[in-house]
Amino acid sequence: MNVYHFKKGTEICNYSYSSNILSIRLNRQRLLVCLEESIYIHNIKDMKLLKTLLDIPANPTGLCALSINHSNSYLAYPGSLTSGEIVLYDGNSLKTVCTIAAHEGTLAAITFNASGSKLASASEKGTVIRVFSVPDGQKLYEFRRGMKRYVTISSLVFSMDSQFLCASSNTETVHIFKLEQVTNSRPEEPSTWSGYMGKMFMAATNYLPTQVSDMMHQDRAFATARLNFSGQRNICTLSTIQKLPRLLVASSSGHLYMYNLDPQDGGECVLIKTHSLLGSGTTEENKENDLRPSLPQSYAATVARPSASSASTVPGYSEDGGALRGEVIPEHEFATGPVCLDDENEFPPIILCRGNQKGKTKQS
Repeated sequence: MNVYHFKKGTEICNYSYSSNILSIRLNRQRLLVCLEESIYIHNIKDMKLLKTLLDIPANPTGLCALSINHSNSYLAYPGSLTSGEIVLYDGNSLKTVCTIAAHEGTLAAITFNASGSKLASASEKGTVIRVFSVPDGQKLYEFRRGMKRYVTISSLVFSMDSQFLCASSNTETVHIFKLEQVTNSRPEEPSTWSGYMGKMFMAATNYLPTQVSDMMHQDRAFATARLNFSGQRNICTLSTIQKLPRLLVASSSGHLYMYNLDPQDGGECVLIKTHSLLGSGTTEENKENDLRPSLPQSYAATVARPSASSASTVPGYSEDGGALRGEVIPEHEFATGPVCLDDENEFPPIILCRGNQKGKTKQS
């Protein structure tokens, strides 16, 4: 592992390990090097080795997560090779905090929100995504990504304000879930016939088998985006561009896809731009989707643009369990305000690298 100074372009230090480096995570306090059967915790200021976690289950994919908040350095990694158990470890005090029984199947993805107060996870089945509080490990939310097929989760990420959680997989659909604020106030009585029927149906789930009852209480996606490909590894993020919330998806084919995100109504996100990351010139696809003039300044103007993938959209219920454009969403599911995702002044650019034998990490 080589550590470089981002601005000076000079090497700070280098370390060798007994086996392949599977992943590297870092924040302003700690740097983690994850091998298949051990995790090394370094102090970011002087790169001193603080702790080596040796008694961990085999982790062949190098799955681990590190909170980026400056006041904590929580580490999460699989606690079992056969079940979805998560070990929550405090990187500051160098002590285990708790163990979370997150899923029945083995883990495929884990991630912290920006403040380190929430932890999201998905299993290898990829059908259910759960969110837990940190550090007590209590379950806060449970979302159903789909029901008809198992998928491989490629990316799982919170928005910077923790209002949304985005999940992408090896399918053509990206799901965005909204984290509702839980209140203790007494719910209002439904005023419509469908409202009464819905309340009776939810009450009846208490008498159904646990598996069925849990499924009925899982929330569907607040918004979805349709990719024009499937089967490729991809990474997604939620950001603010020209004061408008956007979904960005980078694919292993070397393309960056930009979608709008309606923070009030959700529904289907509209593809507004495709950009090549290969630096080999502008492709035909880029010419069609490139915005000329620049990005529209209102959401209404943005949503009016035709989507490159709209022709393949099937009206009605989404196969993967997500909401579609035009679907009526209950008033209590509306976002409480505009989404603030930009926090560029708080955190420096950090590049997390994955490699076989050598990982290169840049730190300013």
